[in-house]
Amino acid sequence: MFRDVQATARRHALVVLLVCSSFGWSGRATLAQDQASPADELLPRIIVSATRVPTPEDEVASSVTLITAADIAAQQARTLPDILQAVPGLNVVQTGGPGGATSVFMRGTNSNHVKVLVDGIDVSDPSTPTDTFDLQHLLLADIDRIEVLRGPQSGLYGSDAIGGAIYIVTKTGTGPPTATASLEGGSFDTFNQTAAVSGSSGGSNYAFNVDHFRSTDTPVTPLDLLPPGEQRNNDSYDNKSFSTKLGTKLNDALDVAVVARYVDSTLLFTNDNFDVFPSVPDATRSEEDVQQLFTRASAHLGLLQGLFDQTIGVGYSHDHTSDYGPEVTPSYNRGDRLKIDWQGNITLATHELLVVGAEHQRDAIEQSPISAQMTTNAGFAQLQSSFGSRFFDTVSVRYDDNDRFGSKTTFRIAPELVVTETGTTLKGSVGSGFKAPTLNQLFVSFPAFDFSANPNLKPESSVGYDLGFEQALLEKDLRFGITYFHNHLHDLINDNSTFTTEVNIDRATTYGFENFIAYTPIARLVLRADYTYTLATDDILHEELLRRPKVKSSFAGTWQASDALSLTASLVYVGPWLDDNRAFTNLEPLTAGGYATTNIAASYALSRNLTLFARINNLFDRRYEDPLGFDRPGFGVFAGIKATL
Repeated sequence: MFRDVQATARRHALVVLLVCSSFGWSGRATLAQDQASPADELLPRIIVSATRVPTPEDEVASSVTLITAADIAAQQARTLPDILQAVPGLNVVQTGGPGGATSVFMRGTNSNHVKVLVDGIDVSDPSTPTDTFDLQHLLLADIDRIEVLRGPQSGLYGSDAIGGAIYIVTKTGTGPPTATASLEGGSFDTFNQTAAVSGSSGGSNYAFNVDHFRSTDTPVTPLDLLPPGEQRNNDSYDNKSFSTKLGTKLNDALDVAVVARYVDSTLLFTNDNFDVFPSVPDATRSEEDVQQLFTRASAHLGLLQGLFDQTIGVGYSHDHTSDYGPEVTPSYNRGDRLKIDWQGNITLATHELLVVGAEHQRDAIEQSPISAQMTTNAGFAQLQSSFGSRFFDTVSVRYDDNDRFGSKTTFRIAPELVVTETGTTLKGSVGSGFKAPTLNQLFVSFPAFDFSANPNLKPESSVGYDLGFEQALLEKDLRFGITYFHNHLHDLINDNSTFTTEVNIDRATTYGFENFIAYTPIARLVLRADYTYTLATDDILHEELLRRPKVKSSFAGTWQASDALSLTASLVYVGPWLDDNRAFTNLEPLTAGGYATTNIAASYALSRNLTLFARINNLFDRRYEDPLGFDRPGFGVFAGIKATL
């Protein structure tokens, strides 16, 4: 089945199968179009993250949301938090406007329980206390696809993947040389520019991208928090991102690729003055400068007429953050990661694919405020099977050995049954996950506050499962489905009773439902609605976890009104949730009232080479705080022009 599917995809020049070479998995890269053609709509949608090999979406049991370059272009999203807002099972929390610290809570798990990979690179920052990725700094101009994979995924990806994984692939050049450029301006003193050159020749391809995002007047601090007579200082954010993707085919069996991404950003924001109690917003803005470098080189070798594909990659990431503020000593944090990985895909039979892999990873922090490092060696195996066109199954197991906390074994099983006669799909999965203690938690102490690191911390662990079905009607023009999920987490890391160190003390349970309905009433009009119910509770205190709203729903519609005109509208509703105040001084959790926002976007092609576009965010100017103590942007109008040569 797998070889047949891949052969069909190659005959149709399926884009996504080719994009994945930079991720170290089978396939090569081609052009990602901003708008899908009618022929593209007939091709099978391919998912990579759920199995680490390109697999038709209809054969994937895991819960996955696929966001394509066409989706990003239609919504005119500019940053990763923007495009993730409507994804089911996720709650995105951003402290203010662009550049503000961003957290993602997936299926009710903690915000540091999500693995983020960009072109196969683990982009989490070892120098942060939680070892998470700064989602707010990822711009989208060069992104080809985003897969949001929900449920425990450590059986394939190791640490961090308790809640799931976000897998991101950048665009790859193909065809004749193409140059694009765009300008955009609008509310909050926004002025954005992009430029890109891409193409391919013979067996080589190239892509170079520059993305500049600037928004220098975003109101963030609620006026009622300011001391009498103090004026509000609005946030200012400037992000310059540079990326490249290069690949070449050396012979019929061997190809090599390299990807690189550099981000330089500056955020001017209002911090809090802790010299008074309770704290109040500072009268002078603070500054955070971030430099990020992510790069990976890979080589792919196909043997035995494609029966044995293997890829070896070497990746390096570097994060450097500098913080300055009034009456505060400047702080500097640096995190580095070196990772060597190998993956082999072995076709055992027509319906049996064995995936094996090995990884070596070294994480290090430098002067953050001390220097420390840890090393992890891992191996994994996965058997992907199909029985006819009805039953598909994936079984994976992984072993991680860390020189600080020891070893951890995780697994995942994901079967699916397709009843072709009725258009019904039954699916489920069960797996385990873990989150390794961070270098900060293990080694960074603060004697002035009587707080000590704990080198004896164990990994946080989880076991989770989901069960669901999907139904297709009206020749698949109408689809709907429901998935129940349940996660049990234990050995969660939290402060001890005297707040002098951290220990593995907490337990939590999260469960709920993800529901969707999608309808294509006429050609070129696509409608979709999602509804998520999540209950996340602390099993020790027997109370709801913070910043996990029980209810989230969204609606989106995209209409290609003509060959030139495209219209998009989206609505996101987030129900009430529990939160702390901005200073975290309240004794009991506070209730945030929830909110609903509406965005609309339109683009019009003046010619093959020139397109006008415009969007309105928060159409009805809904004023709300998320999290409490931070205003989210109100009504905003943006417009621009894009040229293609």
